[in-house]
Amino acid sequence: MATNIYETCTNPVSGESFKTISYDKEKYVMQWLVQPKGYVPFEHIHLNQDETFHIKSGAIKLVMDGKEYFAKAGESLTVPKGTPHIAYNNLDAVLDCVVEYTPALDYNKFMQCLMGLTNDYFLDKKGGIDIPKMGYFLIKMKAKCMTRPTVIPKPMFNIALRVFYLRGLLNGWHKLYKKYTVD
Repeated sequence: MATNIYETCTNPVSGESFKTISYDKEKYVMQWLVQPKGYVPFEHIHLNQDETFHIKSGAIKLVMDGKEYFAKAGESLTVPKGTPHIAYNNLDAVLDCVVEYTPALDYNKFMQCLMGLTNDYFLDKKGGIDIPKMGYFLIKMKAKCMTRPTVIPKPMFNIALRVFYLRGLLNGWHKLYKKYTVD
């Protein structure tokens, strides 16, 4: 049975929870809750999508292209595609926001994979998902919503994806992909 993106998925290490609100070809919309002192596990870049955070309650600290930005309830911040960023909740209250990805592309399938890996606890000590497995999934799904961790330099990213894909073929990761997604 595929991962249900309309059910809440919680990363027990990073303190973030995800739940899809809606999606169509124009945008993917999700609720993102972050516990006090919670964070996104690693800086990353959305290569083909803008990401907008609409703060419902609490406050967000967003480091975008090396600069810090803050927003509180009623405010929004947008990360243009191609911009390195990472987000934090550095307050003692829960951060509740709606996050939009435009255009949606195939972000619903990306989230099935991310939530599946999270639910099955394929996480590192900081709460980051298993990058090799996610890399395999990105190639397998022919992802248009490509997201790159900034720790992997751009020239190495495509090589890394192919290595992860080969590793996944050898290790039977297609079973996980089939478990998490609906083709």
